[in-house]
Amino acid sequence: MKPGKTYKYRICNAGLKNTLNFRIQGHTMKLVEMEGSHVVQNVYESLDVHVGQCFSVLVTSNQAPKDYYMVASTRFSKQVLTAKGIIRYTNGKGPASPELPEAPVGWAWSLNQFRSFRWNLTASAARPNPQGSYHYGSINITRTIKLVNSASREGGKLRYAFNGVSHVNPETPLKIAEYYGIADKVFKYNTIQDMPPAKIGKVVIQPNVLNQTFRNFVEIIFENHEKSMQSYHLDGYSFFAVAIEPGTWTPEKRKNYNLLDAVSRTTIQVFPKSWAAILLTFDNAGMWNVRSEMWERAYLGQQLYVSVLSPELSLRDEYNIPDNALLCGKVKGLPQPKPYTI
Repeated sequence: MKPGKTYKYRICNAGLKNTLNFRIQGHTMKLVEMEGSHVVQNVYESLDVHVGQCFSVLVTSNQAPKDYYMVASTRFSKQVLTAKGIIRYTNGKGPASPELPEAPVGWAWSLNQFRSFRWNLTASAARPNPQGSYHYGSINITRTIKLVNSASREGGKLRYAFNGVSHVNPETPLKIAEYYGIADKVFKYNTIQDMPPAKIGKVVIQPNVLNQTFRNFVEIIFENHEKSMQSYHLDGYSFFAVAIEPGTWTPEKRKNYNLLDAVSRTTIQVFPKSWAAILLTFDNAGMWNVRSEMWERAYLGQQLYVSVLSPELSLRDEYNIPDNALLCGKVKGLPQPKPYTI
């Protein structure tokens, strides 16, 4: 880096399981972007980056010209793994100090960091209006869905689940079955209830598809009864991460929601024995995946799909499946359905 210059770094956790803490020896980081949203530009000495999350930071080369370590280390794991990289000043003299900056301890620090993240209400970027012109906090919630993660070893096989259902992909892809009008022959909608039972018994292995009304404003609660960290991603949407708290969720917890400047993002972490709440409008027609970002959990069933159908069957809302799409399963050989039109 050239002395006196400011550089933008994008930090992503593309790992399979562990939260990472990222820091730069002797330097602070100004957070400017998170998963596509401009944020209030707070300054941090280190950042917890949970699985699947990405941050953009500005770093100014304002220290003595020499080498400095970038450090990433695992968090919330019994064995701490550490990786290092070098930032080198132009014409710098001297190696990096062997004394690495330490990571924070415990997840309360990480929870407080989450609460410090705020949407920049005056930034606009490619939007015609500032981000803050969308007042999500004043929209009435039309549906609440609580998703509780669980693990099961029944029959000697490990499976992960949402609300007692462990997802498995059918032979016929879900969206193609729906598009061809044979969804009832491939899967059932709403095999889980919006509110899970007080005690989740035997895990059921089957396709897990929720039917969602187009353009409804929905509240989703991720509740983690386990002792491990969780991280979740929703395809096709950004959502407002309005709260994370320890304990179990109840409707009274809504009074603690950030209904003004929660960050619009695509992933959310859930701490051990805690819950997280997100708000979003399901205005993007399609079949969208909600999954654990811990890939062993997603692979072994901790995921589901949300079916969002536009009643208009219009190209304004969703494209047709391409004519040359490869077909398989129960739709192979079926005639093309009537295409969507304007």
